[in-house]
Amino acid sequence: MIIDFLIAFFKSFWVGSFGPTVVLGYLKDVLYYVLPLTVLLSMISFDPTGWIVVIFYFICGLAVMAKYVLDIIKKFQ
Repeated sequence: MIIDFLIAFFKSFWVGSFGPTVVLGYLKDVLYYVLPLTVLLSMISFDPTGWIVVIFYFICGLAVMAKYVLDIIKKFQ
């Protein structure tokens, strides 16, 4: 997420089109992707098996990483 932010920041800075929308998009992503993962992580103690929530947490984390890798690839095409 930080690599994608830095790429977008430097691109907009060098072009001269830096605005608050660059930062607001990443704050929205933190609210939509990182906060639910944090809530899911805090729910591990409620899981009676001890592994269902952990597996779901890692699957969701991999999905978020894949989203950002694909976004970085799109920026260079």
